[in-house]
Amino acid sequence: TFRLRRLVLLVDVRGDSSAMRRLFGGKKDKPPPPTLIEANQRLDERGETLDQKIRRLDEQLAKHRDQIRRTKGPAQEAAKRRALQVLKQKRLYEGQRSQLYDQQFNIEQTAFTAESMKTNVDTVVAMKDAAKDMKKQMKSKHLDINRIDKMTDDMADLMEASNEIQEALGRNYNIDAEVDEEELMGELDALEEDMLAEPEQETPSYLQMEEPSYPEAPVGETSEPVEEGVREPTIVR
Repeated sequence: TFRLRRLVLLVDVRGDSSAMRRLFGGKKDKPPPPTLIEANQRLDERGETLDQKIRRLDEQLAKHRDQIRRTKGPAQEAAKRRALQVLKQKRLYEGQRSQLYDQQFNIEQTAFTAESMKTNVDTVVAMKDAAKDMKKQMKSKHLDINRIDKMTDDMADLMEASNEIQEALGRNYNIDAEVDEEELMGELDALEEDMLAEPEQETPSYLQMEEPSYPEAPVGETSEPVEEGVREPTIVR
């Protein structure tokens, strides 16, 4: 009976990994290392804590300065010593804060470099996939260079035929085919010479209108219109 119980206990212990670890002292699982983002957040928290301490020390320095201005003698010396101690502590915190700034800068640079490398890897993978797709597309019969050349030649022939049709449909049958172009050019030159020989004026001669001439009114007579119902006075000569 004792042996049976011992055997059952060993089976239960071996089946339970946590119990075996407690009995035989197995290795514990290590926590995962902090990421760059987590490390940066911790530095931010430490930086905020230091900033709060520096602000409190600034308030204490302001109080000590007021005491130094108001007091004299031993009280003033004591206020100066306290202010000097606060100032030393402030310089210590400011040095620590500067170190945190440097650490944060290094972490941010490292994070940027790591992110850039991931982006480069993604870019290379995407380009490889695109190259594979391009190779597959190039095997398509629609991208056969011979067929493309034949298609462009056919399109050129069709465009040429279309232009000939357009010229034929747009031909004017009322123009005399025997018109001499040299004769027309001579008339155009003569017209230009006439335009240059004509004196400059605001209005062309063919657009100017002569002013109408009216007869002069007799002496002693008025040219004003006579209203209806009003008798014109008799002029005695």
